[in-house]
Amino acid sequence: MKNTLMNILILNGPNMDLLGNRETDIYGDENLESIENRLQLVAQELNISINCKQSNHEGEIVDWIGQCKNNVDGIIINPAAYTHTSVAIRDAVSAVNIPTIEVHLSNVHAREEFRRHSFIVSVCVGQICGFGVDSYELALRGLVLLLSK
Repeated sequence: MKNTLMNILILNGPNMDLLGNRETDIYGDENLESIENRLQLVAQELNISINCKQSNHEGEIVDWIGQCKNNVDGIIINPAAYTHTSVAIRDAVSAVNIPTIEVHLSNVHAREEFRRHSFIVSVCVGQICGFGVDSYELALRGLVLLLSK
């Protein structure tokens, strides 16, 4: 790993603030704060810094991505419903040219047809989905490994 502290931004899109209460049969009963706390422990283990943000507003997510250019080494993003609709988020990820992993709790490819298309994934280094809350840890470890090479 690099000598400098690696900085990873973790972004969550709309309705992720409702985790633990919404469709627990699909998304589980763990809330976003709990997931973020778990990721902080992994970050400590990996000796990296993470910053977690969530918004229900597309423009705010685009702004956060745009602000990453010179101070973030990698991005993990769960665009949630914006996965299937947001060219703006896709273009922001492309514009900053920072290694990004798209993550989802559920296996979006095994769900409704409209969920199988992602505007974001084509500008990402990878996608991890279907492992529940562990999808985030897998993405974080994978991104750190990639950035360490």
